[in-house]
Amino acid sequence: MTTTRSPGRLADLVADVTQVVTAHPRGGVATGGAVAEALAPYLGAEGLLTSEQCKGDASCYRQHLLYVADDGAFSVVALVWLPGQVTPIHDHLCWCVVGVHQGREHETRYRVDGDRLTETETLVNPSGSTSVVVPPGDIHRVRNAGADVAISLHVYGADLRIHGTSIRREYDLPVG
Repeated sequence: MTTTRSPGRLADLVADVTQVVTAHPRGGVATGGAVAEALAPYLGAEGLLTSEQCKGDASCYRQHLLYVADDGAFSVVALVWLPGQVTPIHDHLCWCVVGVHQGREHETRYRVDGDRLTETETLVNPSGSTSVVVPPGDIHRVRNAGADVAISLHVYGADLRIHGTSIRREYDLPVG
């Protein structure tokens, strides 16, 4: 994960998210919903990301750590997805808000049924959309199934400088 900074618009986004997280310090669905509302106006905005923060990596989706709150209450990350790139099936160690900044993300959600995973829904999240995942039960896989680069902004309720990732567990159970 690279750590980079953007001018101007990122500072505005961080100020808005800081205000929301301060008002909703307990995390969970209420925090996620409020953060999603704060993030939405920035999706697709010019000047939010630098050209470097929009570059992908041919080996796997690329993560750019954009900001971590001084108190560690949240982190902002840009993920750049080249066509065909996909995450493992995973869950998170904290609440997360995802906003699609460019392109589309295809998300499949699962639940654990004994010794296997059951698909519960498949979503196509277009540019400008937001979604909230809150543990437990936030198991999913995300992919860029399109022909163009996709970029998403993620706000995590954790200090990713400490954790390095938002993934709590990867699942290798059969899907049935």
